Amino acid sequence: MGRGGKKGTVTPRELNPSPRLKRGPKMGKRRKMKRKKKKTDMEELKKEVVLDDHKLTLEELSTKYSVDLMMGLSPERAQEILKKNGPNALTPPPTTPEWVKFCRQLFGGFSILLWIGAILCFLAYGIQVHYKEDSTKDNLYLGMVLAIVVMITGCFSYYQEAKSSKIMESFRNMVPQQALVIRAGEKMQINVEDVVVGDLVEVKGGDRIPADLRLISTQGCKVDNSSLTGESEPQTRSPDFTHENPLETRNICFFSTNCVEGTARGIVIATGDSTVMGRIATLTSGLVVGKTPIAAEIEHFIQLITGVAGFLGVSFFVLSLILGYGWLEAVIFLIGIIVANVPEGLLATVTVCLTLTAKRMSRKNCLVKNLEAVETLGSTSTICSDKTGTLTQNRMTVAHMWFDKTIYEADTSEEQTGKTFAKGSTTWFILARIAALCNRADFKPNQETLPIAKRATTGDASESALLKFMEQSYSSVKEMREQNPKVAEIPFNSTNKYQMSIHLQEDGSQAHVLMMKGAPERILEFCSTYLLKGKEYPMDDEMKKNFQNAYLELGGLGERVLGFCFLNLPSTFSKGFRFNTDEINFPMENLCFVGLISMIDPPRAAVPDAVGKCRSAGIKVIMVTGDHPITAKAIAKGVGIISEGNETAEDMAARLQVPVSQTNPREAKAIVVHGSDLKDMTSEQLDEILKNHTEIVFARTSPQQKLIIVEGCQRQGAVVAVTGDGVNDSPALKKADIGIAMGISGSDVSKQAADMILLDDNFASIVTGVEEGRLIFDNLKKSIAYTLTSNIPEITPFLLFIILSIPLPLGTITILCIDLGTDMVPAISLAYESAESDIMKRAPRNPKNDNLVNNRLIGMAYGQIGMIQALAGFFTYFVILAENGFKPIDLLGIRLNWEDRFFNDLEDSYGQQWGASLEGPLRWFLPGPFLLHLDASKPS
Repeated sequence: MGRGGKKGTVTPRELNPSPRLKRGPKMGKRRKMKRKKKKTDMEELKKEVVLDDHKLTLEELSTKYSVDLMMGLSPERAQEILKKNGPNALTPPPTTPEWVKFCRQLFGGFSILLWIGAILCFLAYGIQVHYKEDSTKDNLYLGMVLAIVVMITGCFSYYQEAKSSKIMESFRNMVPQQALVIRAGEKMQINVEDVVVGDLVEVKGGDRIPADLRLISTQGCKVDNSSLTGESEPQTRSPDFTHENPLETRNICFFSTNCVEGTARGIVIATGDSTVMGRIATLTSGLVVGKTPIAAEIEHFIQLITGVAGFLGVSFFVLSLILGYGWLEAVIFLIGIIVANVPEGLLATVTVCLTLTAKRMSRKNCLVKNLEAVETLGSTSTICSDKTGTLTQNRMTVAHMWFDKTIYEADTSEEQTGKTFAKGSTTWFILARIAALCNRADFKPNQETLPIAKRATTGDASESALLKFMEQSYSSVKEMREQNPKVAEIPFNSTNKYQMSIHLQEDGSQAHVLMMKGAPERILEFCSTYLLKGKEYPMDDEMKKNFQNAYLELGGLGERVLGFCFLNLPSTFSKGFRFNTDEINFPMENLCFVGLISMIDPPRAAVPDAVGKCRSAGIKVIMVTGDHPITAKAIAKGVGIISEGNETAEDMAARLQVPVSQTNPREAKAIVVHGSDLKDMTSEQLDEILKNHTEIVFARTSPQQKLIIVEGCQRQGAVVAVTGDGVNDSPALKKADIGIAMGISGSDVSKQAADMILLDDNFASIVTGVEEGRLIFDNLKKSIAYTLTSNIPEITPFLLFIILSIPLPLGTITILCIDLGTDMVPAISLAYESAESDIMKRAPRNPKNDNLVNNRLIGMAYGQIGMIQALAGFFTYFVILAENGFKPIDLLGIRLNWEDRFFNDLEDSYGQQWGASLEGPLRWFLPGPFLLHLDASKPS
C-alpha cells in the first residue's frame, strides 16, 4: 500500500511511476540504475504497511477520495480513475521460459563437467583424424556416450522438477471475479478489474473482498483473515478505529480475504499491486533465492575435480614434451588425462540417489518438489515454524472447565477418548445445556459414521469446539435443541461481548429460560447469584475472587475463556410471548453465574517428541505466528520449544517480583517477541536476539516480519527451513533455504512458493525428512567415494602408457564399462544404506567446513583405495603378458611397435617374434582381466 509518497498515505500506482531515464547514458549505467531501483523497491516492500485511512473520520475519508459516502463515484469519474490507475489486478512478474529451465538442467552444475569432457573427446578425435588416417574411434565413442549421459539425466531432472513457479497464478486464483459497487446511487455488478480507488463497495457473507476497503457501515460482519494473518478465528469488522496497526484495526477489509457473515459497506483505498495482498505477491515473486547446499557442494566438487584434472593434464603435457613426443601427441595426451578424470557415471548416480530418497520421503508424507531440497532439509540448522495447524491440530478444542469452584481438565488429544470429570454435578448439567443451546454452530449433514472430533461443522471455531465437546461429553445436541427450541436471540458482537438466546422449556416448570455466554468479565456483570453444586447462592466477594483467579489461570495458559449464565424467566413470559431483541422487553439482570469453559487449539501429540529430536540433533526451533503472545507462549511451552525450567524476562521479573526493566534479558534463555516490538528493531538488535536466546517465539508477526526473521537467521550462517500454510507465509517460504508448505490446510500460493509439502500437516514429518536428508548426504558421500576410487586405476595405465611407453593396459571402451556399468549399480545401491545410530544426535553439518567431497575423501579415494585397485590391475596385466612371453622389464619402450599393424617381427623376452595377427587378440584380451581385478579389489 503505497511504495512511495508521503508517510501515512495510500499511494495509488499513478503517484509512483517508474522514473524515465533520459536518452544518452550508456546501457551499463541504465541497467545499474534499474537494479538499484529494484533493490530499493524490494526493501520498501519488506517494510510494514504505512496507512492512515483507518484513523480518518468519515468526513475526512470522503474529502480525501472525493466521494459521496451515500451515492459513490459517478461512472465518468470512475472511468477517469481506471484509465489513470489501470485495472485492479496483480501485475505478473517476468517468467522464465521452459526452454531456459531445460537448458539449466542440461548445462548446469555437474553436467558442465561432462560436456567439457565430451567436447574435448570430439576435439581429440578430430585432431587424430586430421593427422592420422588409421586413427581409432575410441574418443568419438567416449564423447558420444558422455553427451548421451548428460542429455538423459538432464531430461530426467527436468521431468522431476517441471513445476514452473505458478505463484502469481495462485494469487490470481484468489482474486474475486465480480464486485457490487454503488455508482451515482445505483447498485451495479462489475468485474473486479474495473473497481477503482474511491469506489463505494458492498460485501456480504460468502463474498471475497474485491480491494482494500475502509468500512463505513457494518451489520454483524465477520471476515476470515487466515490467508493474510494466520488467525483461524473469524474477525469482527466495524466502522470504528480500534488499533494503530492497520492489520489489527477492525475498520479495514483486505483484498481477497473472505467475508464469512453479515454485510458491510466500504470505500476502496487501494487496488491491485498497492493492496496489502498485492505487496505480498510482488515481494514473493521478486525475492532472489540463493543456491541450495547440495548445489554449492556440487560446484565445490567440480572445482576440485577440474583442479586435479588440470594439474595432472598440464604436468604430463610438459612431461611428454620433455620425453620427446611431438606437440600433437602431447595435446592428445593432455585431453586424454583430463577426460580420464571425469567420472562419467556420477551425474546419473547422484540424480538417481536423490530421486530414490524423494520417493522414500513422499511415503513418509514429505512431498519434495525440488530434488536438491532432499539434502537441504538434512543440512537444516534452524526451523522457523508456524503454529496453527503445524504445531497444533488446527481445531479449537475445549481444554478446561471451571464450575463448583474447581478447575476440571478436558481431553484435548487428537483421538479424544474423554477424561473423566464431575459429570454427576447438577452444575455441569446446566453448564452443558447452556453451551449446547446458546450456540449457533451445527454439524454438516451425512457425517454420522465419522468420529465426533472429525466431523465438519458450520459456525465459528469456538462454537464448533463447544458443540463437539457437548456431543461427546453430555448428549445429543440435536435432540436437546429439538426439546428446547430457540425463540429469540442476540448474536455475539464486539460491542456487547456476549451472545444471548431464549429457549422454550419443554420439561421445566418455567415457560422460558434465558441463556448467555460471552467474555467472562462481561457475563459476571449480569449476575447477582452463582450456582454451586446445583444450588443458587448470592454473589459475594469470595466468589468474585475465585472467579478472578480461575480466569487469570486459564487465560495465562493461552486459552480462550468464555463465561456462562442463565435466568429462568418468570411465568408471565409464557409460551407464545413475542420477545423483542431490538427494544428489550424481558429481564437481562440478576442472572445466575454457572461457570467458565476455556478452549485452545491444542498441540499435536507427536510434536513434543519431534521438537526434542530436533534439539538433540542441534536444530534450533523458532515459533513464528500471527497469534497472541500468551497463546503462542503457552503452546511453545506445551510442545517444548520453550523447555521446562527456562524462563523469559517476564517470568524472571514475576519470580523476583521486580519490574521487567530491572531484569537482564540476556540471562533469560527464552524470549517472546511481539510484532510491534520487532517493527521498531534494527537488523543488529534482531541479530542479538537470535544469537543470545536459544528458545524464541515471535508472535503477532506480519508477512514482512516473517521474511525479516528468516533473513536474520541466514545472516547468522544458519540453513533455514520455514513452515507455513497461508499467503502471509509465502515470502518467508520462498526466501528460506527450504520452504515447507502444508498439504491439507495450505493455500495454493504457499504450496507454489515452497520446496516441499507436508502431506499430513504434521511437524513431526519434518523431523523424519531431516533424518532422510542427513542420510542421503552420508550415502552420497559413500557413492562419490566409491565412484572416485576408479579414477586412479583408469588414469595410471594411461600415464604409464605415456611415460614408460608400454602397451595400453586399459582402453576407452573398458573405462566406459567401468564407469557406466560395474561402478554405477553398486554406487546407486549405497542410497539404500540405513542410517547410523547417531544420525539425529549429531550437530547439523557446517556447509563451510563439512563438504560432500573434501580433501580427506579425495586422499582416500585417490591415494589409498585407488592405488590398491591400480596395483591389482597392473599385477594381472604383467602376469598375463609374462605368461605370453613378455617379461615386465621388456615391455618398456615397445608401445610404437606394439601398435604398428605393419610391424610383424616384434620379439618377446624369449626371442619369439610376434606379428599383428598374434598381437591383436592379446591386445583386446588385456583390458578384461585388468577390469575384473580392479572391481574385485574395490571395497565392499
